[in-house]
Amino acid sequence: MTTHKRWPLAALRRAVARSFSSSSTASTTTDAASATFPLKNVTRSNFDSVLSELRSHVRAADFVAIDLEMTGITSAPWRESFEFDRFDIRYLKVRDSADKFAVLQFGVCPFRWEPLKQSFIAHPHNFFVFPRQEIPLGGQSYEFLCQTSSMDFLAKYQFDFNACINEGISFLSRRQEEEALRRLKHGLMDSWQDSSECTDIPLVRVADVLFTERMKKKLSEWRDGLLQNRDGGLQYQSHSNESKQQLQTVFFEMRPALSLTGFTSHQLKLIKMVTKKHFKDLSYVHKSNEISSQELVVYTDSESDKDLLMKMMKDGHYKQAQRNIKDAVGFRHVVDLLSSESKLIVGHNCFLDIAHISRKFLGPLPPTAEEFVSSINKYLPHIIDTKILLNADNILQQQMKRARTTLSSAFSILCPEIAHGSKSSMLPHQPCVKVEVQVDDLRSSNWNSGAKHEAGYDAFMTGCIFAQACSHLGVEFSPSRNLAQNEKLQKHINLLYLTWTNGVIIDLRTGNRITESLGANLKKKFPPILFENIILIWGFPSKLKAREIRECISKVFGPRSVTTIYHIDPTAVFVQFSKPELVSDFLTLKEVLEKNNDLITELHPLSKLLEGGNTGAASYEAYKEICSSPIAKILFADQAEAVGIKWKTKLVVPQIEVETQEHASSGPESTAKTESDVAGESETAEEVRDSEENNPPCGRFMNGEKNNPPYRRFMSDKNIDSLFADEVKHIRTVKY
Repeated sequence: MTTHKRWPLAALRRAVARSFSSSSTASTTTDAASATFPLKNVTRSNFDSVLSELRSHVRAADFVAIDLEMTGITSAPWRESFEFDRFDIRYLKVRDSADKFAVLQFGVCPFRWEPLKQSFIAHPHNFFVFPRQEIPLGGQSYEFLCQTSSMDFLAKYQFDFNACINEGISFLSRRQEEEALRRLKHGLMDSWQDSSECTDIPLVRVADVLFTERMKKKLSEWRDGLLQNRDGGLQYQSHSNESKQQLQTVFFEMRPALSLTGFTSHQLKLIKMVTKKHFKDLSYVHKSNEISSQELVVYTDSESDKDLLMKMMKDGHYKQAQRNIKDAVGFRHVVDLLSSESKLIVGHNCFLDIAHISRKFLGPLPPTAEEFVSSINKYLPHIIDTKILLNADNILQQQMKRARTTLSSAFSILCPEIAHGSKSSMLPHQPCVKVEVQVDDLRSSNWNSGAKHEAGYDAFMTGCIFAQACSHLGVEFSPSRNLAQNEKLQKHINLLYLTWTNGVIIDLRTGNRITESLGANLKKKFPPILFENIILIWGFPSKLKAREIRECISKVFGPRSVTTIYHIDPTAVFVQFSKPELVSDFLTLKEVLEKNNDLITELHPLSKLLEGGNTGAASYEAYKEICSSPIAKILFADQAEAVGIKWKTKLVVPQIEVETQEHASSGPESTAKTESDVAGESETAEEVRDSEENNPPCGRFMNGEKNNPPYRRFMSDKNIDSLFADEVKHIRTVKY
């Protein structure tokens, strides 16, 4: 029979309590944060203290991952990224987004390699940012757009809008700071000239006349009392309690002064005028600081003493204004820190993020992508995009299957141990890179999944993806090695996707563009895009679908004249012709038809497209002109009208080298932006070849084919028959 030792109940309780106490203390570096992901939230209340800590973390970091959350992406459906967007058009759309939308959160996560533990230490920071106007900059206060889908998306992930608006950190761009200092230098001097040369205020109201006379008398009595009692007290004697509360004798800069309280701004202006106009030995002074402001009338012994007081006040105000401007720089101190330390900045599909950083913290974006990359490369010289890395290696590319290179998907696939606590890596023969998180004095390696789409956590995920991708590429981590100078990373650094839809990559060092191969296994959605072959048509009847537009044009220019119809929005389409000369032929013919208003014009195949008289057409270069405008209209036809090219037939000679791009479907991320089912599906040549026999072009009708009932009536008139068949040849003869 086995006997069991029985523990006294009290002793057992004490043992369990001691055990629990010791284990909970020991777990502060491993399990204390397992309930939630440790993240440093930063608002203006703790910004100054966090900034000093962040400086040390960034200086010690091997790289810094970033992420931004914005109030929106596109200001209109036609400003989304399309497969028919040339590189310069794509930049203009990104510039428009950075101009019009605000940054609400900025995630910064320094990663430092710790060789003893063979792991990275991450310090995730989640900064709430709000464009609050802290100092007067002239003009109106800040304005920005909010896209409902983006705001709803943030709300879905429990974004704290109250913290952002009430406690968000404000900022000044470098351009705004320079402008504020310039205004201070000139505007403040002007304001002091105004104070010493106060202009008369017209005394129209009786109340103003009585008030100025009363103040003149009170100031005179106060000054006379000072002169008569230089060795006595300075208390101003008034006949009413109200006057005693509003006028009190004090000392200001070792001079007797009269403190003014309880007056309106208009009354203070009148007092200032009276003082300047009637009392040479009195000076009106405004004193202010961060806490309070004070209005005073100060007595001076002489003109030189008065000048000395005014100079002292001016210098004091100037220094205070300089301090206010420095304080208003706000969150830009963080971005300036990243710039000055020249650390490797890691983002995920981050061209828009970098554009926002430049727009918000440097100044207005330049008009071209080449100018943009030149300026940003000086500010942030080392940037790497994890999306570039994920598509640079065949194994990584196959693992991600391209369509799954979203941030959360890449994090789950490449970093399962960090994301889910799984011990296996999805990469063959490749262990997961270890990452610990430290916030203040708490270090943790075990936590639940953080809040996705919160900038601080997204920055952390971005850094983890980068670390794992580097490990796969054979990059060795060491505190003595600068990752920004690593040979294996050099060919990937400063390459960003200008447009992910088209696979166009831009080199931030040179401004050169690279068109990435999208893979042979991906199905092409469009034939090769030739921008010199494209016309833009807008303002046509809304009932027309892509197939009907193709039919109208093909009946004039031939069955193979149109290769692709692509809807921009319900009011506009791209039409790509098979030959570049057809662009000018179409525009010329359209102009001729619009000038004529006869029966033949009404019977013309293009009349269906031109119905209503609002149809506009232009070459591809007009698309660039429309996209470059800061005007914000929802419909493209309205935008074209607002820009000033409504009803114009415009042929613009390209100013840049015409490029040919091959396009392919790029998975879920781009599908939502390129499917054109708003006003009818876009069509390619392959999709309509079978239907062309049932819908022959105008030339076939003229040659006697009678299988299209709407055009059988033309057969009785040989003149009309030959007119439609020969008009394109006639246009070319006239032109050339």
